[in-house]
Amino acid sequence: QVHLVESGGGLVQAGGSLRLSCVASGRTSSAYTMGWFRQAPGKDREFVAATTWSGAYSIYADSVKGRFTIASDNAQNTVYLQMTSLKPEDTAVYYCASSPRYTRVIGQYGYWGQGTQVTVSS
Repeated sequence: QVHLVESGGGLVQAGGSLRLSCVASGRTSSAYTMGWFRQAPGKDREFVAATTWSGAYSIYADSVKGRFTIASDNAQNTVYLQMTSLKPEDTAVYYCASSPRYTRVIGQYGYWGQGTQVTVSS
């Protein structure tokens, strides 16, 4: 079991920044990759970014490339998502998840956090 807890969401104006955190506990050795996903009202959950715990590999959705940065801190068992130049269309519940593989495929992530709301006002 891997237990994930997100924090850092909130309300921000367009153009602003937020940093999300995800703390992992439990069998973190089984979590090779940590990913961030988001789900807006009425839409499917979508991939945002992922990184290996080593930080050697990271991937991003095209919609956030150049604006969001994912980073891992092994010592703190924490993964961050730094979000800048936020847009109203970034409004969603953001989830972190873990996978034993390096992937962006949502079905390959087995453990999920409870989510944190990000709202970007125009």
